[in-house]
Formats: sequence, structure tokens, C-alpha cells
Amino acid sequence: MNKPCKFYKKALLAAAVTLTAQQATAAGFQVNAQSATGLGRAYAGDAVIADNASVLAKNPAAMTLFDSVSLSFGVETITTLIDVKDGQYCGLGCQLGASSAADASYDDAGDTSVAPNFYLIVPVNDQFAWGVSAYSNFGTKTEFSSSYQGSEYGGTTDVKSFNLGLSGAYRLNDQWSLGAGLDLIYGQGKLKRSFSSGIAAVAGTSTALDVDADGWAAGFNLGAVYELDKDNRFGIDYHYSPEIKTKGDISFAGYPQASGSITDHLPLQLPDFAEFSGYHRLNEDFAVHYSIQWLKWSEFSQLEADTSGVLKKYNWQDGWHYSVGGTYFMDKTWTLRAGYMFDTSVQDATRSISVPDSDRHWFSAGVSYHLDEQSTVDFGMTYLLGRDVDVTETTSMSGMTLSVLNGTTHADAIMLAIQYSHSF
Repeated sequence: MNKPCKFYKKALLAAAVTLTAQQATAAGFQVNAQSATGLGRAYAGDAVIADNASVLAKNPAAMTLFDSVSLSFGVETITTLIDVKDGQYCGLGCQLGASSAADASYDDAGDTSVAPNFYLIVPVNDQFAWGVSAYSNFGTKTEFSSSYQGSEYGGTTDVKSFNLGLSGAYRLNDQWSLGAGLDLIYGQGKLKRSFSSGIAAVAGTSTALDVDADGWAAGFNLGAVYELDKDNRFGIDYHYSPEIKTKGDISFAGYPQASGSITDHLPLQLPDFAEFSGYHRLNEDFAVHYSIQWLKWSEFSQLEADTSGVLKKYNWQDGWHYSVGGTYFMDKTWTLRAGYMFDTSVQDATRSISVPDSDRHWFSAGVSYHLDEQSTVDFGMTYLLGRDVDVTETTSMSGMTLSVLNGTTHADAIMLAIQYSHSF
């Protein structure tokens, strides 16, 4: 009995960390929730446009573009639309030849998450500025019903993070500005999985796992802005992402009921990322802007817990975002914007029905209503369109296959945001 218990300890803990990590940070649901203005242009040019204080989330050097104290705050909602098509679940009875595969298709496993944001930029003089920021790096939730056939693959996944930042910027001359910032990142993940009846009889419990983990870590960011002239500028930034050593209480099948759970530390290496942006005001009415972002997911090779050792190995690939957009300055009251982004998948062989990942297309639009010369209300929306991906998942114990799930996943998302900005 000890050997199966030890297997459950490692395998289910690995599943918990794996799904939490993917749901939180995979390209498919790496939520860009910095601002309503950014969302409305698919974040094209976001590291250098500086139309409000939310630019602080991307490039600290852009604070030198402000000549007065600027405040922005808002909220973004992220609704994921996740379906499993042509799903087939072969449980323990099916594996032993006593029954046939069951239908494991599912409609709308997604959910809605809310991500607030806050930014303040304070110019000290013509050369120096400082700022503070608070926003979410990611936040999403998927949930399958308790009656879902492949319940050890579905269940509930709920992940949140929050970034607190302090930044400074210095203008070298009329063309160049440099900036740097400190990031304090809090992450929390909750995950629940349950066994189907046949496997539960073998495991002695219907609870596959129940995870609640969180942790803090510190990172930093660097940025630069080059102003060709008042209508043309470029920005580049680099964000060092820390290893978050989360700590969590984990309940899983096979663990002694007297204890109920174990506590383990789970280091999670988030990817560094960098972005290049350009902004060009073509005339009084129209501007174009663009961005290229790189995410170093290739450094995420494995997950290793302090107590349980190596939980799972990965061969993820770097991710890329390519976006282009336009802004139309209709009049003193209204500003319109739109954008498109192509977002590449970071997952390769590792797939999951609860965390579908694929290349995606972003279609974005937004509007600003200027209440007066100092106050603006912004609205933004994006429809994120994924593609069909074939998935096969397997649960094994002591060399025995307990269940297999096959299906085709499709994940879209709808993002909506509102924001208020004021200059003093």
C-alpha cells in the first residue's frame, strides 16, 4: 500500500502544480489586463503610446512623457469560452474491457474573472519621474460540472495574481529616456479534481486532489524610450520574472486520512519577457502603432517540489505576440481605436482539456470619452479566437492505465474593460 500512496502523492501533486501553472501563465490565458485603452488596440504600441498612466505596466521610461501628475484606474473582465468536442472517456471499466467509452464532450467550461488596475505617475521635474502601479498579471477560471465523465481531468481551476510596482524614470536628453522598476508579485491558485466511480473504488476516495497554494516573489523591469520627434517614438522594455516559491495545502488520494493533506513548497519559474513598440502620429486625425513581444517560456523545463522532487518535465517553447493598431482622433470629445494581435501557443506536446492552448487571433476595439481636458473615460473590448486542438490525457498508477480521455478542445475569450484617467 505504501508504494501506491507514494505514487499518488507525487502524481497528483504534479497534476495540481501543472494545471495551476498552465492555467495561470500559458499563452492561451496569459491575460493582458493592464488597461482599457490597451485592450481597445490589442495592446499595439502599448510600451510607448503613453496616452494615460497605464503605460507604467509596460515601460517605466515612458513616465518622462508626462508633464503633470497622472492617475488611471479601471477594471477588466475576462470571460473564457471553452468547449470539448468529440470527447471520449475510457475509465477503469473500459480499460478492463467491461464497458465501452463514455461521451466526454462538454460545452462552456469557461468562467469570468475580474482584474482591477491602478496607476499613478508623478513628474518631479523635467528630467525625473516616479510612479506606482497595481494590476493583475493573469486571472482566469475554468469549471466542469461534478457529473462530468472525465472528472479527474476537468474539475475547477481558479488562478489569480497581483503585481505591485514602484518605478522611476530619467530623461537623458530630448531623444532618450531610461526607466526601471521593482515588482512584487502575489500568486494564488485553487484546484479541485475528483475520481470517477470506478477509480474511486480502487483509490479508496473520490477526491483526486484539493489544492490551495499561494506565494510572493520580487522581480524587476527596465525600459527605454527614443523620441525621433513629437509625432514618432519607439519604446523597448524588459521584465525579469521571478521564481515564485508557492506554499500550499494539498489533499490527495491515498494520503493518511488522519493528516488529510501535506504542505509543500512548489517553485514556479515564470518567463522573462520583452517588448518593442512604435507610435507614429500621421496627422491631426490618425496615428498607427505596433508591438512585438517575446516570452521566454523555453526556460520552463520542469517543476520540482522541495519535498516531492521532480514532478513533471516540460519542453515548452518561447511565445510571441505581434500586434498592430490605429487611433482616430475624431474630435476633442471622442477618440476611437482598434487593433489586431496574433498570439502564438507556448505548449507543444503537453495538452489539457481544462487548459486548452493554441495560436490565437485578437480582434479589438475601443473608445475614449473626454469629459474635459483633464478627465477621460475609456472603454475597450476584445474577442480572442482560438483554434481546435486535439488532446489526449492519461491517468496511470504503478504502471497500470486507469483512464484515458481523448477530445478536441476549442477556447475563445471575451475581454471587456473600463477605465478612468485624470491629470492634475
